[in-house]
Amino acid sequence: MLSPRGDVPSVRLSVLHVITRLTLGGSAENTIASAVALARAAYAPAVATGVAESDAAVLEDARARGCRILDAPGLGREASARRDLIALGRLVRFMRRERPAIVHTHTSKAGFLGRLAARLTGVPAIIHQPHGHVFYGYWGRRRTALYIGLERLAARWCDRIVTLTDRGAEEHLARGIGRRDQYRTVPSGVPTAEIRSHALSRLEARRELGLPRDAFVVAGLGRLVPIKGFDVLVGVLRDVQRAVPRARVVLIGDGPERSRLEAMAAALGVAGGLLMPGARTDAVRLLSAADVLAAPSRNEGMGRALVEAMALGVPVVATAVGGIPEVIGGGECGRLVPVDDEVALAAALIELARDRALARKLGDAAMHRAERFSTTAADARMLALYEELVRAKALA
Repeated sequence: MLSPRGDVPSVRLSVLHVITRLTLGGSAENTIASAVALARAAYAPAVATGVAESDAAVLEDARARGCRILDAPGLGREASARRDLIALGRLVRFMRRERPAIVHTHTSKAGFLGRLAARLTGVPAIIHQPHGHVFYGYWGRRRTALYIGLERLAARWCDRIVTLTDRGAEEHLARGIGRRDQYRTVPSGVPTAEIRSHALSRLEARRELGLPRDAFVVAGLGRLVPIKGFDVLVGVLRDVQRAVPRARVVLIGDGPERSRLEAMAAALGVAGGLLMPGARTDAVRLLSAADVLAAPSRNEGMGRALVEAMALGVPVVATAVGGIPEVIGGGECGRLVPVDDEVALAAALIELARDRALARKLGDAAMHRAERFSTTAADARMLALYEELVRAKALA
């Protein structure tokens, strides 16, 4: 039964989150934050993940915030029949032992295996949260079609599908995945007030990064992988510097693309204008060094980094893919450009470098709009979804 207030269960319902791995990035942070919010609301959450493929610092942070971690070997990101069967068996054992009232799966592979395990063990309520999708920008037609087919199948096994934006739901429905009444929109909550309180000043952040005070700083934040499109950003740096000699690009993050991006910059003669400080747990507090955040992604569920920058009043130049247009409100908080369009990306960056009044106007609007994607807003929506399932399934 529900509590007298009607917003939380009167008994601690067990919830099992399932995610491939916990690494620096939006999906892991969102999963951890959801578990923390559920614990505050009198649920009893645990997180099953591939510990060996997770980042030690992220695991430590999750545990420090009160998350109970269950190790699911084989749940790593890459598909492998043997490893996937091992992971499925481990998840089935977890669910039989933990007897969760709700299983909440995250991302593609963990989403399929977790939903299958929940169905096999008779879990009363199942939620899936894809944190974006793999419908374009990742693989060729055949592999993409296979994943879409698997998502169509797994959608039959769950009660709710949580997308980060309304557009995310529409992109799933357009491919025949699930029913409209299954979908709920819950953003990846960003602690906007905390970000502002911990951010360095503009000068402090630039000093820490070794940037000139008068530089025009374009920041990129995220894993250095092809889907993020940072190769397009490096590719336009020469043209941007011709128009704005003081321009610098700062890519905060790490990944397999790092050496290629460095080689690109050297070949273009702009290595001196590219700074790559690596992955940093304090990356967000450095965003105050930026004049603009660039997100030239080829696919993006929501773009958590966009909201983090927006919370600091930093305007955004980003591609019109996935949930990005919804996050920045079209041109309200920045500029939208087509995917892989170097000419449009360079033009948008140059425009904001030359028109500082426009950049300030967009930044002010960005700070206001970021609150739509705050942790407070996201937690309220997620807890309402859980309450809805508790009522519908008579779980307590």
